[in-house]
Amino acid sequence: MRPEILNPLFAETRSLEGVGPKLAKPLERLGLARVKDVAYHLPERFVSRRAIADLDEGAEGEQVVVALTPTEHRAARSQRGPYRVLAQDAAGNICAITYFGRASYAAKKLLPVGERRWVAGRLDRYGDMLQIVHPDHVEGGGEGDGGDGGGAHLGRLNEPVYRLSEGLTQPRVAALVDQALARLPDLPEWIEPGQLERAGWPAWREALRLAHRNGDAAARDRLAYDELLANSLALLLVKADSRRRKGQALVGDGRLRAKLSLPFEMTGAQKRSIAEIEGDMAQEAPMLRLLQGDVGAGKTVVALAAMLIAVEAGRQAALLAPTEILARQHHETLRRMAASTGVEVALLTGRAKGREREGLLMGLLDGSIDIVVGTHSLFQDSVAYRDLGLVVIDEQHRFGVAQRLALAAKGRRAPHTLAMTATPIPRSLTLANYGEMDVSRLDELPPGRQAIDTRVVAQERMEDVVAGVARHLAGGQQAYWVCPMVRENDSDDIAAAEARFAALRERFGDAVVMVHGQLAPEIKDANMHRFASGAAKLLVATTVIEVGVDVPAATLMVIEQAERFGLAQLHQLRGRVGRGSEKSVCLLLRGNELSETGKKRLALMRETQDGFRIAEEDLELRGGGELLGTRQSGEAAFHLADLDQVQRLLPAAHADARLLIDRDGGLTSARGEAARILLYLFERDWGVQLLRGG
Repeated sequence: MRPEILNPLFAETRSLEGVGPKLAKPLERLGLARVKDVAYHLPERFVSRRAIADLDEGAEGEQVVVALTPTEHRAARSQRGPYRVLAQDAAGNICAITYFGRASYAAKKLLPVGERRWVAGRLDRYGDMLQIVHPDHVEGGGEGDGGDGGGAHLGRLNEPVYRLSEGLTQPRVAALVDQALARLPDLPEWIEPGQLERAGWPAWREALRLAHRNGDAAARDRLAYDELLANSLALLLVKADSRRRKGQALVGDGRLRAKLSLPFEMTGAQKRSIAEIEGDMAQEAPMLRLLQGDVGAGKTVVALAAMLIAVEAGRQAALLAPTEILARQHHETLRRMAASTGVEVALLTGRAKGREREGLLMGLLDGSIDIVVGTHSLFQDSVAYRDLGLVVIDEQHRFGVAQRLALAAKGRRAPHTLAMTATPIPRSLTLANYGEMDVSRLDELPPGRQAIDTRVVAQERMEDVVAGVARHLAGGQQAYWVCPMVRENDSDDIAAAEARFAALRERFGDAVVMVHGQLAPEIKDANMHRFASGAAKLLVATTVIEVGVDVPAATLMVIEQAERFGLAQLHQLRGRVGRGSEKSVCLLLRGNELSETGKKRLALMRETQDGFRIAEEDLELRGGGELLGTRQSGEAAFHLADLDQVQRLLPAAHADARLLIDRDGGLTSARGEAARILLYLFERDWGVQLLRGG
């Protein structure tokens, strides 16, 4: 149960003054549903503005405060266009104050014609005219206040700039932050005193105030350390609980594995990983192991071997997948591979209804189903197992630890857990993401895999690319075409799958199908089936095909606006081809505006197919991004700690957490009680629940 002292922080943002239903919606879009979220909504940057007497004193790109008198309002011809207010400074220079979207509705009230206003924002140029787009502040000012009165106080130093969503302004967010900070309770210290003193960090409440006031580096580090400490402590509590709980030693006799008829020789890495898993499962302490393998490294075979060990020992196994497409793919693959063993492999997803669902639930309860593959349905309350001995979780990063624990609780005794990820995680981040797990790495690809010919092509050559796809399809082969999003965005030019699908269908007819996450499941499945069976030749998709889709006949991948994807995503998408014996090609279509970092990243994709190398170099080029979990679904790894802080502070946070567990495993001491508050504060309370009496 959450400590009472935290209740003010977990109150809804509607409890803040001025927040009603209208304001609550844009706050929720930013993830600011509670007072705590507002307090931790740290500034993205700080700006210093210079008060200028007239526009001639300002430089393009400079943050300024200037007195302007509106002379004319110009509405756009379409709703998507800009709303411009022409305004004049003291010297007669003209500037456009420009708004987009709903923000334009406020312009008439904020900037009445003929009334002088102080405008604060970035001075830029549009064509021949100076402009300030979406000013940060607009305040009234008298005629006789000169260049240093009225709103000139807006030229103060270090004003925080917060991430916004439509319907919010900087002053409004800053006012809400002030209210949230005023509600901060005085919490006991959870950081080891020696670490606190060595680092010179402020107390928690003061650190939050400083982080909003001037971005104090020590304060930001302290807050990041809190998050890393909470994460490390929770993961170590999972590991300690696993060792403490009585599980079931599962020793297989090999009879089912001996019946497997594989069309390939397993790699040394696969054999090594199976041996590590077999050794773990033979122990009473429940296994917690991560199987990390690059695209095409053969994780599924290793997982099947682990599940067969459980079945040989008289238990059941469950494989949890993040999407229905991936669950169905796994079910078909496992059913085909295990056909010679006589093992019953079933599929359970949210679409199973009526008698079909009843039959599946009965089969799990009476033990006639040996292996079940499914989505979140596997850990619903209505699903019970005769004796669940092994849980396999694919694409572990897409699930939170709390979800994994919910599935593990389905066993009569604690089942063994094997997590899998096809996203190569740099070694420096493995501790942050999987600190409670032992790791097996599949660092070899099966023999016979051909390198994928990867090329970078300018977007202007679209006609040539489409002609190349036409030749490819005419040769009897299949292809993928991936776009960054589903449909056009009013304010962006990101390629949309629906628009591309319409254009390609006009060229290739019924040979083209489309898959994205917003399609109805039955339509998505039907389209995937048409493509997998070869009835359709070209699949237009979003990143929904990033994992799990296995169509060996597809030997061409086109990724539109490739610079908009992370390297890890590009690597995963490219891995959808090159799965058969035919030579495969991946075309990375790039836009015109490509940064130096973007060029290096696409060059790296051309140069190598080693996912682990890509992950390490991506870390150097771009930073943590989705490798830290912040762009994945499921539980985000860190909201406060950036990559630099993870690498600098995580070793100390992990060591501090280990010291606390070793000295006070039940967290009953004064610092232990403070650490419990920390776990609840960062919503790692699943770690607290594992404690006896927690």
